Amino acid sequence: MPVVIYFTSVSGCNQTKKNQTSIFQHLDSKNIPYKTVDISQSADLRKEMRDKMGNPKALPPQIFNDDTYCGDYSMFFEAVEAENVKEFLKLK
Repeated sequence: MPVVIYFTSVSGCNQTKKNQTSIFQHLDSKNIPYKTVDISQSADLRKEMRDKMGNPKALPPQIFNDDTYCGDYSMFFEAVEAENVKEFLKLK
C-alpha cells in the first residue's frame, strides 16, 4: 500500500479536520488503499513527515507515495478537480 497520509487525530482547527476527512472519503470512494500516520502520537512522527517534505513547518494532512512527496490538501483538491488523482498519487 504505497499511499501514506500524514494526519492528526488531535486538532483545534476545523479546516484541518475537514481537509483530512475529504481526502479519506475521496480515497475510500475510489477504493484507493492508503495508510494513515497520526503525527499527534509522537513528535518523531511529525519530524519524520516534515523531514520527508523538507519543510520544518509543514502541517497535516500531507500525502506521500511511500517516501515520495505528492502534496498537501490543496494540491490533492486540484488533482480531484482535474480528475487526475491517480497521477497525483503516482499510482500506475
